[in-house]
Amino acid sequence: MKLDERGKQCPKPVIDTKKALESCNPGETVEVLVDNEIAVQNLSKMAASKGLSAVSEKISDNEFSVKIPVGQGVTPASDAPDDSEEPAVCLPDSRKKGMAVVLSSNLMGHGDPELGKALMKGFVYALTQQDALPETILLYNSGAYLSCEGSDNLEDLKSMESQGVEILTCGTCLNFYGLSEKLQVGSVTNMYEIVERMTAAKLLVRP
Repeated sequence: MKLDERGKQCPKPVIDTKKALESCNPGETVEVLVDNEIAVQNLSKMAASKGLSAVSEKISDNEFSVKIPVGQGVTPASDAPDDSEEPAVCLPDSRKKGMAVVLSSNLMGHGDPELGKALMKGFVYALTQQDALPETILLYNSGAYLSCEGSDNLEDLKSMESQGVEILTCGTCLNFYGLSEKLQVGSVTNMYEIVERMTAAKLLVRP
């Protein structure tokens, strides 16, 4: 069974998927299309609460697929007691609309490189602890190193991506530094989109 929940606000995707799971037979799979990472997390959390596994795939920046194989533990809707319904829980969207963080270097500030690297690691970690996360993080020039294999910042960047933060790394920069095959988080972008995101941002943050 396939559901298209793109454009729908939580808890609608969770509720629709829950009903679909209850109507399926063991061995069938429910595939849900959504348009943001928050929805992916909500669906995965709901599946886990039912003892099911969810496999998610990022199709594009605004399209994600979540597949949930139906096991033996899902109670059909017709057999479920009326008072057994659990409320659908939605993770809050903690992103600040219009906020973009620009990381144009793998170092923060000028001076000793080791200090600059440590400061950048601290800055990216501090971003994850803010009440409002950025909507977008743009990485270019040597900032491209931060989203690639071997970076000390990968865990924090992946954490923010899982909460819906869009992470975009300059493709020209990846090519220049020989990092094209080493990108570990987010997606590749171009200078046109970088300029577009920066000019459209209501708040630009540069460390």
